[in-house]
Amino acid sequence: MTTAPSPAPAPTDEPVNALDRFFEISRRGSTIGTEIRGGLVTFVTMAYIVILNPIILATPDVAGNTLPGGAVAAATALTAGVMTILFGLTTRLPFAFAAGLGINAFLAFTVVGTVTWPEAMALVMINGVIIVLLAATGLRKLIFDAVPVQLKLAITVGIGLFIAFIGFVNAGFVTSTKNASPPVDLGIGGSVASLTTLMFVVTLMIGGVLIALRVKGAILIALVGGTVLAAIANLIWPTEGLGFAFSGSIVSVPDLSLIGQVDFGFDFAKVGGVTLVMFVFTLLFSNFFDAMGTMTGLAKEADLADEKGDFPRIKSALVVEGVGAIVGGGTSSSSATVFVESGSGIGEGARTGFATTITGVLFLLAMFFTPLTSLVPSAVAAAALVLVGAMMLSQIKNIDLSDFRVLLPVFLTVTVMPMTYSIANGIGAGFVSWIVVNAFSGRAKTIHPLLWVVGVGFVLFFARGPIEALLGA
Repeated sequence: MTTAPSPAPAPTDEPVNALDRFFEISRRGSTIGTEIRGGLVTFVTMAYIVILNPIILATPDVAGNTLPGGAVAAATALTAGVMTILFGLTTRLPFAFAAGLGINAFLAFTVVGTVTWPEAMALVMINGVIIVLLAATGLRKLIFDAVPVQLKLAITVGIGLFIAFIGFVNAGFVTSTKNASPPVDLGIGGSVASLTTLMFVVTLMIGGVLIALRVKGAILIALVGGTVLAAIANLIWPTEGLGFAFSGSIVSVPDLSLIGQVDFGFDFAKVGGVTLVMFVFTLLFSNFFDAMGTMTGLAKEADLADEKGDFPRIKSALVVEGVGAIVGGGTSSSSATVFVESGSGIGEGARTGFATTITGVLFLLAMFFTPLTSLVPSAVAAAALVLVGAMMLSQIKNIDLSDFRVLLPVFLTVTVMPMTYSIANGIGAGFVSWIVVNAFSGRAKTIHPLLWVVGVGFVLFFARGPIEALLGA
């Protein structure tokens, strides 16, 4: 008599080992393989920062000094690796860290026109200490709780459009016309005429089809496939500039000479105290609300946030994010903060800090393999950003837009982010408009007191130029 085969064991969310138990992998419906894949995808999508950050921070400071590119690249990778691993182990969340693009641009194009690079990095560290204190005392969480759920969801959607727009611009799919109207155009003269943009489009379509077919690892497959196709195209048309910067050298010794190169001895005779306060104020608001918005959006996308937008170990997450500013300033790589590109790994199924730890380890390895970090063309990586942005846009279905008190702030939050290239600007526009519209339409009592305080802060943030000029005068 033939014995019937035993039925397969039923799926369970019980941890299978200590690693699973620590990171809550099974509990969150993930697997170790999925987490590894998600961590790898996040790294590939973020690796461009090791190349881009030195370019942005190459601006000469007020004394005419510049930061050496190789040292900035090594410091960027080191800081991203250390902070990403620390965040993953502390919070068990799938959010990776690296130098914040908005903050490094503010330092390069505004701050160092007045102070030196070591002084600018000292300001970043001061900003980080303030953020840590706000988070440790619970005030940052209170401010977080004061934000209406609709705005938190709008932040998710806005971040999706923002990172998609970053992808479009990085790929050359959207370009500046240098004219007042229209300010942007499609490709070159309204046409997708470059091989770089074509590789972006091909990678985007590969990823789109694979995601539509629910293929596991769709984004990673698209990245690898796009890179292979771009490599072939680069052999055929080597003068088309597809973004391959591989020099033939695989390993390089990291230059860590910038660690500790900060200067708190500000010359108040040359730099007014008001100016320094405004610099810290701007850094604080950018760091504070960029991170809050990004974490909210990523947590929602990973299905880790509740109906209020809260997510596991939120206080620890906010504290560690502040530490990222301190470490980033201390290494002269700019404030390290949670990266919206973490959404690419989440899109691959990452749900825990194990994926984050994988990403962090890869960043540490990138210190020694900097030439390889540029092997994936920026146009190919940009396609992953657009795919993730499209997926994050789906959160808009959870917002009831029938009330204009909700519609206008949501609209401003979602549109101002990509249009001004700033998550903080979008959040500020949403907060201020929410307060004004609700206060003057009979619903002032529904506005949390802390939201009023933050709203006033954002008004000062938006008016910082005239205020600084007035006080300086």
